[in-house]
Amino acid sequence: MTDTANLYALEETCDGDSPEGYRASCASLHKRIGGEKLHANVFGLPPGQAVCPYHYEYPDEEWLIVLDGTPTLRQPSGERVLRAGDVVCFPAGPEGAHKVSNVSDAPARVLILSSHQNPSVAVYPDSDKIGVWSGNDADKILVHRKSAVEYYDGE
Repeated sequence: MTDTANLYALEETCDGDSPEGYRASCASLHKRIGGEKLHANVFGLPPGQAVCPYHYEYPDEEWLIVLDGTPTLRQPSGERVLRAGDVVCFPAGPEGAHKVSNVSDAPARVLILSSHQNPSVAVYPDSDKIGVWSGNDADKILVHRKSAVEYYDGE
């Protein structure tokens, strides 16, 4: 851990488990500077790739800052192309739904800041999934809404 990091000199790593279309590289800025209450990740987006599926979160607010390139932002109001220097806020809940992808022919880089609280919930409207993160990897779960059970089921 250091107390200083440069957004343009971070070593980005790739998630080898991500499927085609979601193969963005990532550098965890918050880990490098000792951040705990805010998470900050720099994502490198090759052409044709996205950061993650369309989603919204509870209780976290996220900010997107475009560092390089022209990523496409999908929100409930539609899609638009962003450019370097653009900043967008995604509030908690459905009004903050978003997906960041790169449909251009050139790489793009974005910084995503999150208020990052545990537990947290992410909702994926396109696939009708819900994810719950407790802060303990053993208690993380992603499920389809149709797998829901009644409150007293199994008691």
